Amino acid sequence: MPKMKSHTGMGKRVKITGKGKIVRELAGKRHLLEGKSSHVTRRMTGTVVVSKADTPRVKKMLGR
Repeated sequence: MPKMKSHTGMGKRVKITGKGKIVRELAGKRHLLEGKSSHVTRRMTGTVVVSKADTPRVKKMLGR
């Protein structure tokens, strides 16, 4: 029987905390930053918990 493989791209995008929450970075802070206000880019720092609706799909992709 073949082994279950995790989605490597998803593994790079999300991290699982010690308590089992899935956290991700906010989108939109990679390029074209000159056009965005510093208020917007500051707000995009840090991580957020993946939404409840997306959690089962992300877990499946991670092989959990």
